[in-house]
Amino acid sequence: MRQIKQLKTTVREWGMVGSALLSKDHPILAHLVPMRRCNLSCTYCNEYDDFSKPVLLETVNTWTDKLAELGTSIITISGGEPLMHPELEEIIGHIRKRGILAGLISNGYLMSVKRIQSLNQAGLEHLQISIDNVDPDEVSMKSLKVLDKKLQYLAKHADFKVNINSVLGSGVRCPSDALEIGKRAVELGFTCTVGVIHDGSGHLQSLSEEEKMIFQELREIGKKGYPRINRYFQENLAQGKPNKWRCRAGARYLYICEDGLVHYCSQQRGHPGIPLKDYSVEDIRREYLTEKSCAPYCTISCVHQASMADFWRAPQTSVAAFDQSGGEGSTSEDLIELDN
Repeated sequence: MRQIKQLKTTVREWGMVGSALLSKDHPILAHLVPMRRCNLSCTYCNEYDDFSKPVLLETVNTWTDKLAELGTSIITISGGEPLMHPELEEIIGHIRKRGILAGLISNGYLMSVKRIQSLNQAGLEHLQISIDNVDPDEVSMKSLKVLDKKLQYLAKHADFKVNINSVLGSGVRCPSDALEIGKRAVELGFTCTVGVIHDGSGHLQSLSEEEKMIFQELREIGKKGYPRINRYFQENLAQGKPNKWRCRAGARYLYICEDGLVHYCSQQRGHPGIPLKDYSVEDIRREYLTEKSCAPYCTISCVHQASMADFWRAPQTSVAAFDQSGGEGSTSEDLIELDN
């Protein structure tokens, strides 16, 4: 049964690719934030608070309806910690009801057998959990030691696809942890990715020689392959080099915050800052043709992947200028996924 469900998801993904190639006037991927509150407080993260209330189910469902109207292919729910939302399964169910692929980004702490089964029933198709280290420290509690039991539950019970993301780069104390996390993910039957994170000032630094070796080894251990199509991004970013590409954020990728506003991404909130309810095909076409000045050193893999179908299309004719530092930190969805 699990294999059949995942095969159906793969077929739907290929349908999404076909749709993206046929038309450029609809979003491929949207991130929804129905819960900004998080049960953790990782020091590098600027994507959470410890007090926000969940967005009302009715409100989130209107966002999904609007995204369906715009022709969105995938909706990924993030936060904060979305598992804290009391009606998460209902949100996922409505996404699936509208014919959209449903994904989730979580820290995994609240995962249980019962919760996995309810996510199965809701129709979840993708889950990503980011694990920062093997042993918890004062920077992050998202550790393999703490989460391994949760991963075993997922391996046994999840009908949806699971990807485990680890990190390399500035501030990572033990780069070899990423390799151990990746090997454990593959051992459990998951895909694995690794992200390059910015330094404390928001700038991308080249990986050390040790980190580059780990990066290469991680690419070899998971041949079953989470997205491999953005390999040249990975090679350049691992060496701190810029990429030349056409970012289609605001068009092919939308980040919808808890206030229902559309942003380019989690690290460029405020641009364009238009309410989703008012977003139109005209907005999509404008942002499609708008060059983003932060693109060369962008590490946000979901934007790369959502823009991939359009690299060969129309050149961008206007420029959006704003803070290029990428914000004060990076979170799971703000990482370039180094395929393996």
